[in-house]
Amino acid sequence: MTFVTGRPGTRVPPEEGSSLSNEIHFVPARELARRIRARELSAREVLHAHLDRIERTNPQVNAIVTLVAERATQQARAADERLASGAEVGPLHGLPVAHKDTHATAGIRTTSGSPIFADHVPAADDLVIERMRAAGVITLGKTNVPEFAAGSHTFNPVFGLTRNPYDLSRSAGGSSGGAAAALACGMHPLADGSDMGGSLRNPASFCNVVGFRPSPGRVPSWPVPAGWATMGVQGPMARDVADVALLLSVLAGPDPRSPIALETPGAAFAVPLDRDPAGLRVAWSPDLGGAVPVDPAVTGALEPAAKVFADLGCTVEEDCPDLSGADEVFRTLRAWHWDLALGPLLDGRRADLKPSLAENIEAGRRLTATDVGRAEALHTALFHRVRTFFERYDALLLPVSQVPPFDAAMEYPDEVAGVPMPDYLEWMRSCYLISATGCPALSVPAGFTPDGLPVGLQIVGPHRADLAVLRLGHAFQQATSHHTRRPLLG
Repeated sequence: MTFVTGRPGTRVPPEEGSSLSNEIHFVPARELARRIRARELSAREVLHAHLDRIERTNPQVNAIVTLVAERATQQARAADERLASGAEVGPLHGLPVAHKDTHATAGIRTTSGSPIFADHVPAADDLVIERMRAAGVITLGKTNVPEFAAGSHTFNPVFGLTRNPYDLSRSAGGSSGGAAAALACGMHPLADGSDMGGSLRNPASFCNVVGFRPSPGRVPSWPVPAGWATMGVQGPMARDVADVALLLSVLAGPDPRSPIALETPGAAFAVPLDRDPAGLRVAWSPDLGGAVPVDPAVTGALEPAAKVFADLGCTVEEDCPDLSGADEVFRTLRAWHWDLALGPLLDGRRADLKPSLAENIEAGRRLTATDVGRAEALHTALFHRVRTFFERYDALLLPVSQVPPFDAAMEYPDEVAGVPMPDYLEWMRSCYLISATGCPALSVPAGFTPDGLPVGLQIVGPHRADLAVLRLGHAFQQATSHHTRRPLLG
């Protein structure tokens, strides 16, 4: 079954002050997994609750674009039989998940949002899918993406537009926009995504869920054309930080097929996140020292966040690292990546590529060895400046997105706080400048605009301090209730 574009709509008001629903489709993933293992719920019951939710809400938002309900039902039945036999089961046993449509899924169509691959059915899983299935996940289908995951607004010529569950006239973000919207609606309890310039963080911010960009190598990627590259990563999404850590415990860990895979086992993240943050030194930067324009509605929603950390006992100061050169690093290495990955398609199928993506590939082709070498030198200098910054601070707080969810009819915001945006990347600088640092970064629900649109807080930690970032995000989430506010759909 394939869903087409969701219908335009008026604002969908959020539930004021609602608590976590007792319905199966909004039960946290870790609790669902516990109930299935305890045989309080069957995998089939959990699956059918989510399939019912998909039927009721997906036509409005268009988050899940390929649904394999019959295959999932067979997997759920097998999962129940395995549990009944007394066999060992994985930590995600029986949990239904729809996978990002850029991640290859054996036997299930994987389009990358491109007409070139509209009928592509891979023979093998990507490594992240392989690990999730080994942990017991039941595959529901695929979630929508921008074409080849380029950009942070989810639309493509194959499946159309994904809409924001909190306001159907607004963007769900991207490139993991379908994954985030499906989480917000209760269509699945966990999601896999990827992030080069903010593709896990921006949609999480727009849809009031949690997205985590892990350190490069924390979640090994395979197959990829450039195994040593660090700008693009894969990672977890969920409705709260503890569930993100649960999925990270499955996705993380070494693999001989990835030359940059970190040796720390995934089990290091399957630990309680409760940790008193009192005494931590936290830097708060509403606009990266004036380096990025930020919509006043975003700033207004996030200003109370700094006080939350102070109330938790942290020392909070307004400060930010020197990110000079980060823009050139990101744009150069991103263009190099697109030429490497999609150059042959530009030669043979240019008419089937969106113009902005074709321009990115061409930009990669114009690069010289000097350009790439300069970017690598700037990248190294940036690392050391940020390393020195984190000798003074335990974390950096800043906006995830420079704007609230924008009009879904636009390709990208043409201005932010009165400042023109020359291309579809510029409005994402609050995310992609952080990508260039290589630091782990978390998007956590942090408030709403006066119009009821979600706003996320970005928590950035030192080099490879992934667990510390998750613990701080968890402490913030325990002190607030923004993540419990659901869209009224279905």
